[in-house]
Amino acid sequence: MSFAEIQQKAGRSWDRFQSGETPRVLVGAATCGRAAGAMEVMQAFQQGCATDTTLTPVEIHEVGCLGMCYAEPLIEIRGPAGDRVLYESVTPAMVPDMIRNHLGQGRPVAEYALCRMLPQEYGHTGEHIPVFTDLPMIRHQLRIVVRNCGFIDPTDIDHYIARGGYSGILRAMDLGPEATTEEVKLSGLRGRGGAGFPTGLKWSFARKASGSPKYVICNADEGDPGAFMDRSVLEGDPHAVLEGLLIAGYAIGANHGYVYCRAEYPLALERLRTGIAQMRANGLLGEDILGSGFRFDVTIKMGAGAFVCGEETSLMQSIEGRRGMPRPRPPFPAHAGLFGNPTNINNVETLAAVSAILEKGGPWYAGIGTEKSKGTKTFSLAGKITRTGLIEVPMGISLRTIIEDIGGGVLDGKGFKAVQTGGPSGGCVPAKHYDLPVDYEHLAQVGSIMGSGGMIVIDEESCMVDVAKYFLGFTENESCGKCVPCRMGTQHLLRLLTAIADGQAEENDLETIRRIGDTMKKASLCGLGQTAPNPALTTLDAFMDEYLAHIRDHRCPAGVCKALISFAIDPKACTGCMACAKVCPVEAITGSKKQPHAVDQQTCIRCGACRQACKFGAVRVE
Repeated sequence: MSFAEIQQKAGRSWDRFQSGETPRVLVGAATCGRAAGAMEVMQAFQQGCATDTTLTPVEIHEVGCLGMCYAEPLIEIRGPAGDRVLYESVTPAMVPDMIRNHLGQGRPVAEYALCRMLPQEYGHTGEHIPVFTDLPMIRHQLRIVVRNCGFIDPTDIDHYIARGGYSGILRAMDLGPEATTEEVKLSGLRGRGGAGFPTGLKWSFARKASGSPKYVICNADEGDPGAFMDRSVLEGDPHAVLEGLLIAGYAIGANHGYVYCRAEYPLALERLRTGIAQMRANGLLGEDILGSGFRFDVTIKMGAGAFVCGEETSLMQSIEGRRGMPRPRPPFPAHAGLFGNPTNINNVETLAAVSAILEKGGPWYAGIGTEKSKGTKTFSLAGKITRTGLIEVPMGISLRTIIEDIGGGVLDGKGFKAVQTGGPSGGCVPAKHYDLPVDYEHLAQVGSIMGSGGMIVIDEESCMVDVAKYFLGFTENESCGKCVPCRMGTQHLLRLLTAIADGQAEENDLETIRRIGDTMKKASLCGLGQTAPNPALTTLDAFMDEYLAHIRDHRCPAGVCKALISFAIDPKACTGCMACAKVCPVEAITGSKKQPHAVDQQTCIRCGACRQACKFGAVRVE
């Protein structure tokens, strides 16, 4: 079957999906949706639609994540009149009402609705429902990498092809390998895995390298705390990544590709396996792809969850069946990579962008972003932020716009204190840089990095010493131990930060932190050790007053570090409601009902549960 015939078949399938002739329910069933109960909601729709004899047949499909994780489970319903409405935080108890009104009578349930998916008014509802593109979280976004997530069935290759999929590899074959590489260079795309190295230049190194066979690898070993960009893309649009891998293989002259994905991503792996099988069935993998003479195949390699395997030489060691530990460079993977052969490695987001770039052209992509940071970047918004989720924005957008306008500001109206970018290897950007443009250059200027795109928001009630200690605890645990600067450096930094949090440090320990951090940056073998000191160094620069309060005054200003705080109950504010006593795990709170309570300091473990449970502000930190 020719690609034109494949496109025609896909177009017919997509037309049926989009036509509006059949009522349809789309269930946001990515990992975030499933964690919020999407599969139970889907089951309720299946049972309700099957037993309601008044309904015309209803199609029910799973789709990926739209990015609004805070509103999951998200359900889109297209009623009998073709009206499409997205519902938020859906529970099984809400389903009968939605079936009866929207699917049965064509009347959207406005009280459950988040937005309309098409710009049309429903006069019969009597209420205005905003359009999807008008939502604050969506308004500032530019969706390229996640262009299909939440809109197509990720298990149906026809949906991807009908929306322009695999036209990128077709164009690459028309251009030829060298011109394809030049097109990626022209786009200005830089690696989205963290280092930001120009993608087209990286491809050219592997293409020119001598040796055979050559390999291309998709790095899907996403391990940063609070990061879920790659997982969402693989779950919602696996073919965008697989096509990008196919294009990369064609450009450098590789006939085999690997997708290295951690085993903790079972749904992403399932989507990849389905996608690869569909590619083979449509002649997009195997011998003589699309009659071009190019042959290519893909193997999935499951990682065991080691953070260090996100580093490309460690990743290759793992694929080879060895312990995941970094190799000295040079030689670089482009010359001596997997099994000693020329290898190109790109991450999930980079490859998903490549498929769009070859479809629409390098100049189109280069027209987005800033002079040195082209295109868009996906970020996972996590931490103390109102609207958690996955976003994609043009490079150069400000931190303020991301956090305030897109993310809805800091949770519960608290003050913004800092944001950790780049994961555990990144740095904390303080509030004084709130208007900082988000691109490679500006983040580097304030001591942080873009990383893969994790963005953890920190509020005024967070202790920066505790934040630094958390991230150092992570990197210390994940260090492979091969090189001394990282193995010992992370241990010593964690020990010093723990001593500060416990009020047992001295001021000269701060200089020791700087000295160790500087040594790790210069001497560590791989990026894990070279960037591991960033959380400590950046918080030390921006929040020296907090460090000194812990050391000099034995006081945690944020009231977080357990060794330096105690909880007490204000007898004037306490109503004796017993809420604090009920949640205390060690029964440290005493007092009769309707009488002021007290905390036994010897028994109290300083978990803070009483403070969270009190509705009257009677529990205070001392």
